[in-house]
Amino acid sequence: MADRIPLYPVRSAAAANRKRAAYYSAAGPGAERPSRYQMEDESAHLDEMPLMMSEEGFENDESDYHSLPRARITQRTHGLEWFVCGGWKFLCTSCCDWLINVCQRKRELRARTVWLGHPEKCEEKHPRNSIKNQKYNVFTFIPGVLYEQFKFFLNLYFLVVSCSQFVPALKIGYLYTYWAPLGFVLAVTITREAIDEFRRFQRDKEVNSQLYSKLTVRGKVQVKSSDIQVGDLIIVEKNQRVPSDMVFLRTSEKAGSCFIRTDQLDGETDWKLKVAVSCTQRLPALGVGLLDLELNQLTKALFLALVALSVVMVTLQGFVGPWYRSLFRFLLLFSYIIPISLRVNLDMGKAAYGWLIMADGSIPGTVVRTSTIPEELGRLVYLLTDKTGTLTQNEMVFKRLHLGTVSYGADTMDEIQRHVRECCSQLHSQDTSSTPPRKAQSSAPKVRKSVSSRVHEAVKAIALCHNVTPVYEPRAGGTGDAEHAEVDQDFSDENRTYQAASPDEVALVQWTESVGLTLVNRDLTSMQLRTPSGQILTYSVLQTFPFTSEGKRMGVIVRDESTAEITFYMKGADVAMSAIVQYNDWLEEECGNMAREGLRTLVVAKRTLTEEQYQDFESRHAQARLSVHDRALKVAAVLESLERDMQLLCVTGVEDRLQEHVRPTLETLRNAGIKIWMLTGDKLETATCIAKSSHLVSRTQDIHVFRPVTSRGEAHLELNAFRRKHDCALVISGDSLEVCLRYYEHELVELACQCPAVVCCRCSPTQKARIVQLLRQHTHRRTCAIGDGGNDVSMIQAADCGIGIEGKEGKAASLAADFSIRRFEHVGRLLVVHGRSSYKRSAALGQFVMHRGLVISTMQAVFSSVFYFASVPLYQGFLMVGYATVYTMFPVFSLVLDQDVKPEMAMLYPELYKDLTKGRSLSFKTFLIWVLISVYQGGILMYGALVLFESEFVHVVAISFTALVLTELLMVALTVRTWHWLMVVAEFLSLGCYVASLAFLNEYFDVAFITTMTFLWKVSAITVVSCLPLYVLKHLKRKLSPPSYSKLTP
Repeated sequence: MADRIPLYPVRSAAAANRKRAAYYSAAGPGAERPSRYQMEDESAHLDEMPLMMSEEGFENDESDYHSLPRARITQRTHGLEWFVCGGWKFLCTSCCDWLINVCQRKRELRARTVWLGHPEKCEEKHPRNSIKNQKYNVFTFIPGVLYEQFKFFLNLYFLVVSCSQFVPALKIGYLYTYWAPLGFVLAVTITREAIDEFRRFQRDKEVNSQLYSKLTVRGKVQVKSSDIQVGDLIIVEKNQRVPSDMVFLRTSEKAGSCFIRTDQLDGETDWKLKVAVSCTQRLPALGVGLLDLELNQLTKALFLALVALSVVMVTLQGFVGPWYRSLFRFLLLFSYIIPISLRVNLDMGKAAYGWLIMADGSIPGTVVRTSTIPEELGRLVYLLTDKTGTLTQNEMVFKRLHLGTVSYGADTMDEIQRHVRECCSQLHSQDTSSTPPRKAQSSAPKVRKSVSSRVHEAVKAIALCHNVTPVYEPRAGGTGDAEHAEVDQDFSDENRTYQAASPDEVALVQWTESVGLTLVNRDLTSMQLRTPSGQILTYSVLQTFPFTSEGKRMGVIVRDESTAEITFYMKGADVAMSAIVQYNDWLEEECGNMAREGLRTLVVAKRTLTEEQYQDFESRHAQARLSVHDRALKVAAVLESLERDMQLLCVTGVEDRLQEHVRPTLETLRNAGIKIWMLTGDKLETATCIAKSSHLVSRTQDIHVFRPVTSRGEAHLELNAFRRKHDCALVISGDSLEVCLRYYEHELVELACQCPAVVCCRCSPTQKARIVQLLRQHTHRRTCAIGDGGNDVSMIQAADCGIGIEGKEGKAASLAADFSIRRFEHVGRLLVVHGRSSYKRSAALGQFVMHRGLVISTMQAVFSSVFYFASVPLYQGFLMVGYATVYTMFPVFSLVLDQDVKPEMAMLYPELYKDLTKGRSLSFKTFLIWVLISVYQGGILMYGALVLFESEFVHVVAISFTALVLTELLMVALTVRTWHWLMVVAEFLSLGCYVASLAFLNEYFDVAFITTMTFLWKVSAITVVSCLPLYVLKHLKRKLSPPSYSKLTP
């Protein structure tokens, strides 16, 4: 087949781009639209209902409002004042922009030549068609990881301290005392990043290695997705992903059409007749958790304490000699106030949290793609979710048919099937015994129809009024060519599938098939239905009026070939159809009832036309379509002449099937204090229905639908109307949102944050990301975005924590997210159980590691003050290294296994999650408590050893260091709330390592002394005094002021 296609170069002119840009930059919707609020003096009315803002700019023309009132500069500054108040930033930015323009010339857009089938002839070089989610490459890995580590004050400080040991005058110990811990921290970090990077590489390789058929002059060859080049002719098979931006050239379908899904672009999984557009994916943002930032602030506070303590020691020393050298030595001696092991413990803890999440059998298939922010799951306040594919399965199910006097539900569909069978058999018998077809007479007398005939009319209208096309698969072994497509097709019912522009349409046609009226064939000019008896009814399609967002309805005019009857069928939203159908007293009420059940309603009506009426309409319609001016208005006016006094047939209710356990999951998150916003590209009515059916908005809760606004005045009035509402959910469209954000950004976000739920419909991917950014900027609270399609990637990456769902829309969202899950219901356990425990464990671990450094620094301060403020280290060499590693590391790190309540209890009482959003587990208050504990224990340990000091200094070191190690082990036991067997192993393992190492530490300890009873009772006494009061205080606090989780435990 390749030799049949001539391979010629295709030239694309830049002029086309300019025309397209000019078209889209023309006056947008509403440019010529008159305001809905007809006011002579707009500013006067606005002053009567002021918002929480300045109104100084309302006297000017609306086009002058390019910024918010609070950002408006009323007086321009000059000279030095301008430079000091921010002019230097402007100058620096201007200089940088100038340098960039000089060094990097802007690429000139010009026409390019694409050689079809011969990409090697293309003169321009194009990037590879590969997906890359990796952060680094071979050259940037080490520099990038080091930068990410040393941008934190903690690691940068220890790098400076370690480098200072190369200066002889500042050296206070062995080099390995400082460089070994720092090297260990960097080794762990580099290893962890290398593992994460390798996993990202494997995922990218899997996607880039998918095979596609490429058409060449030698026939078909298999190529990888990453090897596809500009100019290649690619054959995309059925149900295969489009690997890149492609131009649709040919299809095996006879009419030349092809149904595709744009789920990677707009999240919709329904089939569309359109050409795919580009779909790009940004590199994942480097995540830094709030806990890391808080610990970084506490580290800076510890550094200030370190400097202050060193200055005090030098001051008490009397600034004797080179005092600055003594100051720096004191800074080095007290450097353990800032623990170097803090980062490595937290990083290893995060890796453990990620492993625990992925090993949880209750949420199978969960993948932690970013191992640096698992504790962020425990601090979330706002959850922003997509609708299609996330809350719903995008599978429509027919639920209700209402005829006015009778209603049919899921349990009475057999009655509809019986009515259709009876009516079709009666019509078939009449046709076989009647005269040839005659023209329809609209003047026939009206008689009351039976229930069977009414049901049949409604089902037939639903089976004819749509844009669905039945598709049949080719037989096995078929050629697949367009010329032999019909011969190769299997027309059996099992081989038929339906494709349409909306899943609602497919659901309706599938339902008519289930009740006996089957759509078996359709092309541009005809449709064929099959009755329960097997009779084929053929209808000619005379006119089709597609659905539009403005009209909210669609219609079709068909002619029954057996009776020559011409019928105009129409269906649409109740707001559009209520003025078209004949008067009735049940339509509005029943549509409201269905909407409250979360069903998507459609009103179906018909009008029978005579041949003369249709010919008159057809001539006027054709003339209107040929108009040069106001064509759309004239066509709409002609169509309105038919949309009068139509016979109301029925109201249908279709349910967008929700994901499993969506309702209890949303209720759990709401009880956990998380506010849920739904951001979707769907229309307002659909989004509102899903919000109700999923219980995102409770049935007793009011909903404020933000009316469309196009100007500042309209936005002002609508915001004032919304401000008067209390405890109601907000539903707003993307266009209105854009107008409000242009003028009243702060006010809109402030009002929306007070709502229990917010629904944003008709949102573009860019708007979704902007909403996330606005919430982060204005509230300073942690946000989480969850989605399943490529259109959700920007929103996911803009949030503090991104969750992707692997679903029908591919893996774009899950690959770009921090966490990947299989189903939406897994979010509840991921946040309430794992997020909560990860945050509480990290907070306890971080503060305990700082306590460990503060204790030994307090002992050093006491020791130096007793010995005339000498800058001499208390412990040297391996004692300092062993204290931070083998002697205490395992018990301290075992805190990552601690839990205050069981996972089942956390899911049963999600209210426990609320306390975490306040950050009370790690705050300056808890930090000061640990500082006081550290000062108390360090003082007791050092003064106790000095009081019990007998003859040699080595005894002080042995007693105090042993008591220090035992105190740390006991403090871990004091901190633990639920014991794990690994905690017990870690405690005894560390104690055993210390006891065993005493035999090899002759340089520091007197072996003969540490084996005496005197040593044992002195160490025991000091340890008891340092720990027992804390046990007593903890017991009293639990009795007098028990924590919330303790009230739930039996």
